[in-house]
Amino acid sequence: MPRRFALAALAALALLVAAPGALAQDARARCVDGFALVPDVGAFPCDRVDLVGYLAVSEFASPGSNPATANNDIWGWTDPETGVEYALVGTYNGTGFVDLSVPSAPRLVAKMPTTGSLAPVWRDIKVYRDHAFVVADAADDHGVQIFDLTRLRALTGGPVTVQPDVIYRQVESAHNLVMDEESGFAYAVGVSYRAGQRAALGLPPECDVPGFHAIDVRDPKAPVFAGCFSDVGLEAGTRTPGYTHDAQCVVYRGPDADYVGRQICLGANEDIVTVFDVTDKADVRIVSQAAYPNDVYTHQGWLTDDHRYFLVDDEIDEIVLGLTQRTIMFDLEDLDDPELAFEYDSGLTVSDHNQYVRGRYAFQSNYEAGLRIVDLEGIGSGAAVEVAFFDTYPDADARGYSGQWSNYPYFESGLVIANDGEYGLFVLRPDAALAVARADGPRPPAGYALSEPRPNPTTSGARLSLEVDAAQSVRADLYDVAGRRVAAVFEGPARPGVPVELRVEAGDLPAGVYVLRVTGETFEAARRLVLTR
Repeated sequence: MPRRFALAALAALALLVAAPGALAQDARARCVDGFALVPDVGAFPCDRVDLVGYLAVSEFASPGSNPATANNDIWGWTDPETGVEYALVGTYNGTGFVDLSVPSAPRLVAKMPTTGSLAPVWRDIKVYRDHAFVVADAADDHGVQIFDLTRLRALTGGPVTVQPDVIYRQVESAHNLVMDEESGFAYAVGVSYRAGQRAALGLPPECDVPGFHAIDVRDPKAPVFAGCFSDVGLEAGTRTPGYTHDAQCVVYRGPDADYVGRQICLGANEDIVTVFDVTDKADVRIVSQAAYPNDVYTHQGWLTDDHRYFLVDDEIDEIVLGLTQRTIMFDLEDLDDPELAFEYDSGLTVSDHNQYVRGRYAFQSNYEAGLRIVDLEGIGSGAAVEVAFFDTYPDADARGYSGQWSNYPYFESGLVIANDGEYGLFVLRPDAALAVARADGPRPPAGYALSEPRPNPTTSGARLSLEVDAAQSVRADLYDVAGRRVAAVFEGPARPGVPVELRVEAGDLPAGVYVLRVTGETFEAARRLVLTR
């Protein structure tokens, strides 16, 4: 079982990096022929993502703090003085701080135990001005733990147990913490209090509703209550009145000129997305709501970098309705009237949890299917395509809540860290050709030429011609509009002056629109193909 990690297994894993230079780019287990093999730990299904480093759940222990029994949320921090990247890893009984200065040997340097006696399933971590902010759900009087991350610089030995610098006590339990790093406001959501505690803390009655609890954290060690708000007045469904499960709050820079520069929050509220203008904390206004078909549990969402689209995951629709995993894409060109643009159906028979967007890619943690990287370059025309993945839970691919909880894709190094509830911390490196650290992803140079498919539309197949200016390996795959790879078209070398013929065979494929994606070492390209019958 995943949680049974013997010392022998960890020793075997360490041997993979014991020999200097044994694997380039510090990769502990390269993704080869669809698997990253870690002896005695697992054979992890993958595509275009290598395993760089790993820490099992059982490794998250420090003096006085027992090993974790399972992990949950994750976030990251880069020390602005040293450049060292750290993983901030949520566990059932605390938060682990992991030094990634040697990515192949992630080092737990400290653990901050949970506040109080409970070991909650849910923990959430965000960062502002070099401080970690941590909340926990179903945790009685946990509060918001605030920890000065610069304290980690001095830790060079084994893991130590640390305590928060400050605990903000006007929140007790919270399901999630949302951070608007530009404005300096944090928002605890899904907040709950023990009987009588809200009034005892001197908070207004609206804080009884489990919506948003706003906190001014511009001075991280001196947080100040800034108000509570929700959409309780708009209730029309069966969900918990006014409840917000997760959210994203930003200073808006999108296409709707009426709201540019305003502080906007988008709440995932169990059966709907609610958009708030929170610029004035004393006069928060509901801008709009966005619904979608077959909603069961509107769980979380994230904006594209241009604030045009909001990607939403429904955590339970796959379980209740038997759907395959989907991402709901909302077009926010008009914030007053969001529109459902389309749904991206991955075809995976798993449940989704958290996702984040960096540049042209969405990084989705889909429980038993692990990390999925989805290219959003075609989002404006209703297309999204999975381009890479790493399955951190090889035991199964089924609907449910085992597997990967969340990920953090924002390190400048291009590393992606992911936290699997059963297996632990994964340090991952996507294929360099994806250029995940670039704002715009890979940039096609002028060093290639790819023809349009002929004939197009077609009833039986089509041909394309590819020419390159530099010798390299090339791969071509055919995807349907749901982003599923339906055919491998070509994989092999390409040389200057020698055209490569790409043949797409229709075979038994149904009529419809397809995308041919061609990837080389120096370029990426795509062509649209219409198949008729």
